[in-house]
Amino acid sequence: MNSNTNGPARSGRRPVVGVCARTAPVTLQGSDLVVSLALGTHLTYLSEAGCTPLLLPLLPGAEDVAGRLDALLVPGGPDLDPALYGAPAHPSTRAVDPAADRVELAVLARVLEARLPVLAICRGMQLLNVLHGGTLHQHLADVTGHDGHRPRGESFTLGRRPLKLRPGSRVAGVLDEAEPMTACHHHQAVDRLGEGLAATGWAEDGTVEAVEVAGHPFAVGVQWEAGQTADRRLHRALADAARAGSGPAVPQK
Repeated sequence: MNSNTNGPARSGRRPVVGVCARTAPVTLQGSDLVVSLALGTHLTYLSEAGCTPLLLPLLPGAEDVAGRLDALLVPGGPDLDPALYGAPAHPSTRAVDPAADRVELAVLARVLEARLPVLAICRGMQLLNVLHGGTLHQHLADVTGHDGHRPRGESFTLGRRPLKLRPGSRVAGVLDEAEPMTACHHHQAVDRLGEGLAATGWAEDGTVEAVEVAGHPFAVGVQWEAGQTADRRLHRALADAARAGSGPAVPQK
């Protein structure tokens, strides 16, 4: 692994991609347990793309694993603690875990410092923004006047929103289509963009749907639920970046 150089994955070895774990209560064989888990499609898509996914529980010291990774995937999850960006909690903000937030921020910061590829999804994109000093809309419907980004229903439902991408951006190159659509389920979103980030995708209502770290070889955040559909393009792009080690940097804002 890249424990010393953080350079490209060596030929003949599968790149190791850290996947930040989520914590959830489950009942197994009649016992109530708390487990660390990841969405199975994230692991499957990375494996299919030639990588070895490594689950990273958000416990103190997790950031020390960064030197052994070739890339990082930060998935969706619960709301971030608003105290991280100096805001009081909105009544709709829920399930915050300040201790896990601090660990995940430390992991992300260490990986970015090492200039390793990052794919940050949904909450992950929000974390990327907060790490760079940005803020969040805690309840997007208050801003947009609709729930199209998080449709309400009896079961988990993805919203489909037209997506406008910045030409020449990393995410536009990955998706490579004229009229992309999001598959989203979120009630929070970027408010003030963090320093050093470039917004590269928007919904039709102005919601920021993609961000990229300016000057970084591959650090992409998307607000939609990549991994909840059969679309593997972003996972493949992360795997390619992990193998290559670098590529054209995102333009400065």
